[in-house]
Amino acid sequence: MLEVSGLNQFYGESHILRDVEFRIADASCTCLMGRNGVGKTTLLKSIMGLLRTRSGQIRFASRELRGEPVRLRARSGIGYVPQGRDIFPQMTVEENLRLGLPVRGDGLREIPELVLTLFPVLATMLRRRGGDLSGGQQQQLAIGRALVIQPRMLILDEPTEGLQPNVVSEIGDVLVRLNREEQMTILVVEQKLRFARRVADEYCIMEKGAIVASGAMSSLDDEQVKQYLTV
Repeated sequence: MLEVSGLNQFYGESHILRDVEFRIADASCTCLMGRNGVGKTTLLKSIMGLLRTRSGQIRFASRELRGEPVRLRARSGIGYVPQGRDIFPQMTVEENLRLGLPVRGDGLREIPELVLTLFPVLATMLRRRGGDLSGGQQQQLAIGRALVIQPRMLILDEPTEGLQPNVVSEIGDVLVRLNREEQMTILVVEQKLRFARRVADEYCIMEKGAIVASGAMSSLDDEQVKQYLTV
C-alpha cells in the first residue's frame, strides 16, 4: 500500500530524515513510535507533500507521490489528521466536514453516513462552530473530515494527545472498526503504548530521523521500549 525508501529531508542544513525506509501493507494498522523530536511528524508531512524532501521515493498503491501536490495525494486516497487538529474554528461542523467532498472522485455532495455513524455527537452539532467544541469533539471532527474523502489509507498524528481517557477509548474503537471492518489501512503516530498495542498490528520505531526497529506489535518487547520509547 505505502512504501517509503531512501527518504531524506532537511531543514536548512539540518538533516532531519535520514534514508527512511519502511513499508505498510494493505489493510494493516501500523503505529509509528519514538521519542519527541525524532522526526515522526516531519515524516508524515513529507508523505503528504506538506514538506519537500531532497531524495528518496514515496510510493502509494504503486504510484510515486514525490513531486505531487497535497491535493493530488489526497485525491489518490490518503486522509490526513494533523497534530493539533487544524480544524477551522469559525466554520460550522458541517462546513468543516464538507471541505473534503470536492476531493472525492464519485461526485458525492453529502456528508457520508459512515462519518456520522462513527461520531454521532457530530450529527447533533452540525450547526455549531468548530471552535466551540471540546478538545475531544474537535479531534473527532478532524478525523471525520479526513474520512469524508473516503480514503484508502488514514494517517493520524498523535490523535489522543491531551484527551480524556474516555475519548481516547472512543477514538481507539473507531480506528479498530475502520481497520478491521472497513479494511482501511492506517498509519498512526502515538505515544501511548497501551493505545498503540490495542489498535495496531505492526510498529515502526524512529530514532534520530531513521527507522531503527519494526515488526509485529506482538513482538515489541520491554528492551525496545526501554531503549527507544522510555523518557
